[in-house]
Amino acid sequence: MIGGNFVIDAVTHAYNLHPSNYRAGKYAASLAQLIWGLHSGLSGDSHRVPEERLFLKNWSVRELAHILFVESGIDLAVHHVLPLQTLYTDGLCSYEKTLEIKRRYPDRFLVYAGVDPLRGTAALEDLEKQAEELKPSGLKLYPAAWLGDSFRHTGWRMDDPSIAFPLFERAQKLGIKNIAVHKGLPMGAVPIEPYKVDDIGGAADAFPDLNFEIVHGGMAFLDETGMQLSLFPNVYVNLEVTGALIVKRERWFAESLAALLKWAGPAKIMWGSGTVFCHPEPALQKFWNDFQLPDDLVSVAGMQVTPEVKRMILGENYARYAGVDVEAVKARIANDAFSKARARGDATPYSFQEGQP
Repeated sequence: MIGGNFVIDAVTHAYNLHPSNYRAGKYAASLAQLIWGLHSGLSGDSHRVPEERLFLKNWSVRELAHILFVESGIDLAVHHVLPLQTLYTDGLCSYEKTLEIKRRYPDRFLVYAGVDPLRGTAALEDLEKQAEELKPSGLKLYPAAWLGDSFRHTGWRMDDPSIAFPLFERAQKLGIKNIAVHKGLPMGAVPIEPYKVDDIGGAADAFPDLNFEIVHGGMAFLDETGMQLSLFPNVYVNLEVTGALIVKRERWFAESLAALLKWAGPAKIMWGSGTVFCHPEPALQKFWNDFQLPDDLVSVAGMQVTPEVKRMILGENYARYAGVDVEAVKARIANDAFSKARARGDATPYSFQEGQP
């Protein structure tokens, strides 16, 4: 917790960034370098992995949990299966890791399934399997796929009735209500078109009983994203990577947040760190303890980022979105191994050792 507030991290990743996991040659390397560049460029000195070779590795679920629940003030986190098998052998964040998280840390994590819509019927079958075994709180999608080492960057749209809609229908049938899609941040040196947000509204309109979560909201296409939030009651935004900007690029973060607030207020904005892309604690502490919109951006947003607004963004919005019973979770984790380790004092960043929780 931070400032007495329950904190939900709406997206985390136990990446396998080791070069042995690369499948699509230079494109896998390009995305890994993007993630490393974001980590090294946006992290403060005290929370930065010092060398590329130490960062581009296969991160374990136990390391991820230690970073989130011992080294930072996160109380509950969401882990996504990443279905990027055309780029990485295990998809980058494997189904197996997510299943391990679900089994090892049921009180600390929610999980999202992840499939590639371009696989058609196979994607529907994969979703069925993951829904049965993971009992996911949502579904994570990516708007493009890489087919081999040659550049064949194939995209699809969220409003496509032949590719996307059958998947949404199946998710709805399986009781999966929340659909998260990677937007706003191209995955390496690739065309930007699939990462625009102009396809969200068609999906939201066709499936009013589903929620659509724009991941990396605010990184780009600010007014377009804000307009989707304002027009459709079932569209939300997740601040993965965007939130990390506060540490080294505070004005950029402030402008992004102000634009989102301008269009739709604070009730649809959810905090996400993207850990292990960066350590969650510096951004979390700065946002709660120090951040205020500059006067010129208050006039844009129509409001200041008050403690009430911060509480909404840091946990209340996601709890409502995903149906999390916060008081029940608090009771379950109050005396668990992570809470006890956290209570002993601030842990050194990236200090997980075998034998720890």
